[in-house]
Amino acid sequence: MASIANTKPIYVAGHGGMVGAALLRALERAGATTVLTRTHADLDLTDQAAVDAFFAATRPAQVYLAAARVGGIHANDTYPAEFIHQNLMIEANVIHSAYRHGTERLLFLGSSCIYPRLAEQPMVEEALLSGPLEPTNEPYAIAKIAGIKLCESYNRQYGTDFRSVMPTNLYGPGDNFDLTNSHVLPALMRKFHEAKRADHPLVEVWGSGRPRREFLHVDDMAAACLHVMALDAATHGAHTDPRCSHLNVGTGVDLTIAELARAVAEVVGYRGEIGFDPGKPDGTPRKLLDVSRLRRLGWEARIPLLEGLRQTYDWFIANQHQLRAG
Repeated sequence: MASIANTKPIYVAGHGGMVGAALLRALERAGATTVLTRTHADLDLTDQAAVDAFFAATRPAQVYLAAARVGGIHANDTYPAEFIHQNLMIEANVIHSAYRHGTERLLFLGSSCIYPRLAEQPMVEEALLSGPLEPTNEPYAIAKIAGIKLCESYNRQYGTDFRSVMPTNLYGPGDNFDLTNSHVLPALMRKFHEAKRADHPLVEVWGSGRPRREFLHVDDMAAACLHVMALDAATHGAHTDPRCSHLNVGTGVDLTIAELARAVAEVVGYRGEIGFDPGKPDGTPRKLLDVSRLRRLGWEARIPLLEGLRQTYDWFIANQHQLRAG
C-alpha cells in the first residue's frame, strides 16, 4: 500500500460529528501531524466561495469528506428539502474545490441507503441504481449517490483520485441521542436509559421489530477509511471500474430491530417489558452490506456489537449532561 506523507495537510470535513471525531482519533494514532479542521461557524460548507477560499489558502493533500446533514427515519421524512439541498451543496463544493486546488486524494463518505429498497441481500456495490429507493430517506440517498457520481466523474474527466466508502449503520461515542431525530440505536439506548431511571414497566419501540439492520462501530469505520485512503489507486479500482468505484464498509452480520432492542436493554440494565408499535414505519426491510471487496483489500471490522454497545453507553453516561433534552 502507498499513502500520502503524514506531514502533508489533511482536512477532515465534519470533524465535530461522530464520524469526523473518530477520524481525528484514528489520524492521531496514525501519526498525522497536520490535520485541518474548521467548525461550521468558521466555514459554512454550503457556501461555495468560502469553501474555495479555504482550499486555496490551505491546499490540503488529503480530504476526508465526513460532513453531512444526517438523521433517522423521522428526521429524513420531516426535513427532506434540507437533507437533499445541504448534502448536495456540501459535497459539490468540497469535491470541486479539492479538484481546483490540487488535492491528491479525497474520500467521500456515503451511506448504505444508496441501494434500492428491495436490493438482493447482502447488497453488492453493483446494486447501485438497480431499483427504487426507500421512500422515507430518498432525498438523502439521492444526495449521497450524487456524491459517488461526482467522485467518479472527476476521476474520469480530470484524472483525480477521489474515492467513496458506503458505511452501514454507524454508532459509538459522539452519536446523536435525541429521541426524535436520531438513528435507531442511540434512540433505543436513551429510551431504555430513561425508562430504567423512571422505573417504567414498558418501553415501546417504533415499528414491528422485524426489519434487519447491520451496525458498525464508528472507530472501526474510521480505521476502514484510513485503510481505503492508503490503498494504491490501481488496487482500489477508482479508475478501472467507474460503475462501482465505491466500497461497502460493514461487518457482514445483521440482526433484527427486536434483537437489537434486547441487546441495548441488556447493556443499559433495563429489566422491564419491550413492546413494538407496528403503526410506526419500519423503513427498508433489510440492509446488509456485502463487504467481500473490502475484505479482499485487507480490512475487516474488529469491534463486536456488545462490546461496542458497552463503550457507547459508557460515553453516553459520561456526557449526558451535555446532550439536549429529548
